[in-house]
Amino acid sequence: MFTGIVEELGEVTAVENLGDSSRFRLRGPVVTQGAKHGDSIAVNGVCLTVVEHEGDEFTADVMAETLKRSSLGALTTGSRVNLERPMVADGRFGGHIVQGHVDGTGTIVARTPSENWEIVKISLPAELARYVVEKGSITVDGVSLTVVEAADAYFTVSLIPTTLALTTLGVKQPGDPVNLEVDVIAKYVERLLGTRAGKDAK
Repeated sequence: MFTGIVEELGEVTAVENLGDSSRFRLRGPVVTQGAKHGDSIAVNGVCLTVVEHEGDEFTADVMAETLKRSSLGALTTGSRVNLERPMVADGRFGGHIVQGHVDGTGTIVARTPSENWEIVKISLPAELARYVVEKGSITVDGVSLTVVEAADAYFTVSLIPTTLALTTLGVKQPGDPVNLEVDVIAKYVERLLGTRAGKDAK
């Protein structure tokens, strides 16, 4: 489990096309400390498994389904990525519950700079709109954020200087894709209420 608090801005150093999958080599001096085969690392919000680890780089295999459902397929050598290791049992819970299971992708629609922050408007797939609420949590490219405005086709978030400086959201421009993971609690509540409604209707 992750919390959406990005540990470092890493870099894709190589992409190998394996036909029905791809192998990424990524550099991240912080997240590779103590890393070993089989460990999990979130890359732009997608939970990937470490295949090999050498120095400050690691490799991870990404299957076709993940490439199709996330923005990882758009990564190339030199792309910057948000990296986060799983939360440890005695760690601080700084963001919200993030599984690293991307629900869909959105697109940066607009950026509106202010004196000390920036409002970013992001398109929202219709099937995810019901899970996004004002002041609720959402994960964008692995970053835990609070929703400012929630509409049927988009939502907005407010980015503080730290987020702008230390994550990919500081450089992404209108038209760029982003990974979205909605609050898993909302999905569980929907499922439970749906099950209850079905029982009550009998």
